[in-house]
Amino acid sequence: MSTGTYVMSASPLKGSRRRAACEPYIPRIITTLGQRPACLVNASVTYVGNEQIYAFGGFDQYTDEVYNHVLRLNLAARQWSLVDNYGDIPGVRMGHTACLWQGDKLLVYAGENEHRIHLSDVVIFDIKTAHWTQPEISGPIPRGRARHSAVIFDDKLFVCGGMSGGENNVLDDICFLDLKTWTWSRTWRFVSRYDHASWVWGGKIWISGGMGEEMERTNEIWWLDFRGTPAFEGGPTYGTMGSDDGQALGERNQGYGYVPAGAPPLGSTGYAANTGVQSNSATQIQRSAPVAPGAISSVKFMSSPNLPMQGVGSHFHVFSSGCMLDFVTPATNMPLETSLSALDLDSLRWQKLADGKDLFSPQYRWHYCCLDPDGTQAWLLGCPREQRANNPNGEAEEYLSDVLPIDLRKFGLLGNKMSQEARLEQRVPTSDTHSSSHLSAIGADLARTFNQPPESGSGTDFIITAQRDDDYQMEDLSEEGSPSATVTSPTIMPSATESSDSSATNSNTSQPIHVHRLILSARWPHFSRLYNAQMSEFHTKRMYIPEPYPAVKAFLYYLYTDSISSPPSTASSADFAAAPSLEDVSNLLVMSNIYDMPRLRHLCVNRLVRDLDVQHAALIFDRASTAQEDWLKRRAASFCMTHWGRIVRTSAFRTLKRSAMLELCEGVDAEGRVVGGDELEAVGGLGGARLGSGMMGGLWGAGRKRGRVGSAGAATLDGEVEDVEDTTEGADDEGMEMG
Repeated sequence: MSTGTYVMSASPLKGSRRRAACEPYIPRIITTLGQRPACLVNASVTYVGNEQIYAFGGFDQYTDEVYNHVLRLNLAARQWSLVDNYGDIPGVRMGHTACLWQGDKLLVYAGENEHRIHLSDVVIFDIKTAHWTQPEISGPIPRGRARHSAVIFDDKLFVCGGMSGGENNVLDDICFLDLKTWTWSRTWRFVSRYDHASWVWGGKIWISGGMGEEMERTNEIWWLDFRGTPAFEGGPTYGTMGSDDGQALGERNQGYGYVPAGAPPLGSTGYAANTGVQSNSATQIQRSAPVAPGAISSVKFMSSPNLPMQGVGSHFHVFSSGCMLDFVTPATNMPLETSLSALDLDSLRWQKLADGKDLFSPQYRWHYCCLDPDGTQAWLLGCPREQRANNPNGEAEEYLSDVLPIDLRKFGLLGNKMSQEARLEQRVPTSDTHSSSHLSAIGADLARTFNQPPESGSGTDFIITAQRDDDYQMEDLSEEGSPSATVTSPTIMPSATESSDSSATNSNTSQPIHVHRLILSARWPHFSRLYNAQMSEFHTKRMYIPEPYPAVKAFLYYLYTDSISSPPSTASSADFAAAPSLEDVSNLLVMSNIYDMPRLRHLCVNRLVRDLDVQHAALIFDRASTAQEDWLKRRAASFCMTHWGRIVRTSAFRTLKRSAMLELCEGVDAEGRVVGGDELEAVGGLGGARLGSGMMGGLWGAGRKRGRVGSAGAATLDGEVEDVEDTTEGADDEGMEMG
């Protein structure tokens, strides 16, 4: 007889159901063919979808020529080709921007022509028809510029900074072009930058990287909060403001051009296409620009264990998944510090996603970086430093001949669509019955019916039980990771006899979790297979899963809400009670591997690497090893090495299986040693500096009584950020002159 309870497997099994073990992720360089462009300076390189990258313009430093060619790279075929283009073909230029617009157009703005004249025109390239057009522009045309940044958001092209004038003055302004009315806004002061990156996230315009008026790389990040600011959220308004390309910026006194009523139309550019002559027919006046409306803030990172060194390597700053990514690539063939690091824009905490030696070969020089719109795939374009055998001239081949594709999902990044920010930017109530929640609309509603008994009117019609949490201890685990006192069945779907032999209804069973069969069948593929098979145990409307009760409850809660994130600080107490802890998410990662649920696995990796801390690092290492998540396992091990003195004092470390503890310890190379706090401080290692080169590229710190491992850094946030999670300390109001 069956007990009426169905028993699930306790751990991943060595069989067809287990996700195959994978090698550590190492991106592979691909070499392209066809009409490869030269390694042009200040060209635009844009991913446009359909496995295609478009390059436009740029300066050839060897021939001293400026181009207006359009080239296309087919990533699938690894083939470059020159694109025949038509229409109002723009003049040659460099230092311009090309943003993907409406999915099939490149919106090109500004740049510098062959006569070193800075432009301020807008031209549009239709990718499908290879046709150029110039829209009719109204409003005060901004000052001509190059090496600026531009980003499209909410049907507006936001332009920030750049260089302008015969003396290459650094601009500190911001403005936008309304792409519905093709009207320029007025210009405001923001921050002096060129060769920087900008993006819009969380109702803010962010500026990172590049150089300022001192011509030095900066460790600062700036943002302008324009939420609730009519000047940015509404259409542009302007008066009689003008442009003066010769006004010095050092005095913060700029001019703004405008076309008075009755004057001959200048079009969008103020100059004729394919020429280097700029029109001067616009009336010129000079007026000091006001500070941009909204709250302006900045942070200067002084020190952090994972802070990329701006003075080393070639940096590419891009935005993805609520983070600013910094690709630090080799500037020379010397083995210098390179990495892929991420700055979480919510917590302003740096974390290293990968060592550069695992990504970037020092034998290659990388010139450009572009991302897909979702921020899950990146491509670096460059060339080898040494000549190739097929080069008859014996010189290094200076072409964009090689591409390094990088799957950012391998490093725990969710992508822009899956990130919580994408939901928050809808600016609508969560649902018709739940006006404010950190969950999605349907998730917020379904969460109210989760684990409610049928007599409450919730409609629940199925019961899930698990192992009592107080009976599930890490020291009780066998070497294979399965509870030694639980189900011994080696199959995922045991027979009725095996179910009756299990101890699903004994004293180790948790309290029941009330769920809906329909929701589980729609959201859980394995449950759906059981439902369709009409097993006899299934009709009893009960199931036992030999995993800890909190993890099973979190798993079922995910099926209802599609979320494993922790609620914001403003959430209700009920949200906090239902949200999974970091330990629960670690166990969820293992369950995602058992049931082959890639989305849940991806969410777990993202949450674990984002919230990785001392108390849970050893646990995350163990669970990542069980779930065969090699990158997360290496990341957790590296964290353990950096904070070894604290890690060994946690309960998670002390309850590790012997095999896991040995594997973690063997991460240090044969010459590694424990360094005491005094000695570590003498070499500047108390900031979390890595002093070894083992599997994790690090060495243990703080092994003696007085030893300690710190992660002290410094950041400034308008005088408000102090001692944030041991990575920031102090405050510095310098840099907030305009705040």
